[in-house]
Amino acid sequence: MKILLLGKSGQVGWEAQRALAPLGELVALDRHGSDGLCGDLEQVDTLADTVRRLAPDIIVNAAAYTAVDRAEHEAERAQRINADAVAVLAEQAVELGALLVHYSTDYVFDGSGEQPWREDDKPAPLSVYGATKLAGEQAIRDSRCDHLIFRTSWVYAARGGNFARTMLRLAAEREQLTVIDDQLGAPTGADLIADVSAHAIRSTLANRDLCGTYHLAAAGLTSWHGYASFVIDHARRAGTPLAVQTITPIPTASYPTPATRPLNSRLDTHRLRSRFGLHLADWRDGVARMLTEIG
Repeated sequence: MKILLLGKSGQVGWEAQRALAPLGELVALDRHGSDGLCGDLEQVDTLADTVRRLAPDIIVNAAAYTAVDRAEHEAERAQRINADAVAVLAEQAVELGALLVHYSTDYVFDGSGEQPWREDDKPAPLSVYGATKLAGEQAIRDSRCDHLIFRTSWVYAARGGNFARTMLRLAAEREQLTVIDDQLGAPTGADLIADVSAHAIRSTLANRDLCGTYHLAAAGLTSWHGYASFVIDHARRAGTPLAVQTITPIPTASYPTPATRPLNSRLDTHRLRSRFGLHLADWRDGVARMLTEIG
């Protein structure tokens, strides 16, 4: 079995290389490609040629345009990467009879209310980023290819920059921090996403009735303020010297950004857990492990 992974250098893609390797022959590409192969989602024709040349049984798309604020000014580029290229991948999956695995986001919803979002709730994105990710989802569904779409939120990884690293750096430099407290969700590790993906792929290859859209997030709930407080408390217990004395909660309205963020990023994961027999641990478990890794 051959697996094509796109976006190998991203947070999810990096972890997916590890998680997918036991499933079959893995060809992992980033936007720079290798050996004449193209992994750049902006080069849709060349990308399609690469997929046809490799003829994979599984296509895992972990690549995306994720610069949420910049997308407000680069809408065409975000559309090419998050929607047009995804449509090409879906077309190729149909031709090859391949399973397409794709990652989406809670930003397809408007963040209203206080209930966790279910897969069949009506999308209403607030930003260009959210709208292009929704368009990519719809292109997959319209193609009728066999697929798994995983909507996730607040993704982090030990590798590269992340919210926790930023908070630790600022906490070492400043006595006071202000962090948003009215956006709610669950920090979700890229390692968890990759491991769940591998498990779901294996199950879906045996039963194509499992194809569809799923919400994938760690258990529990917090705000960015609660997330920052947990990170800093963990660092203190580990003996890390910090300057910060107070972490003040502020509303989203006090920190305007070009793109509107959803306030409610809760995702209902019941469908994923029940259909694939999974237990999703509390977000604190994954964040604590990540903090231990990064020292």
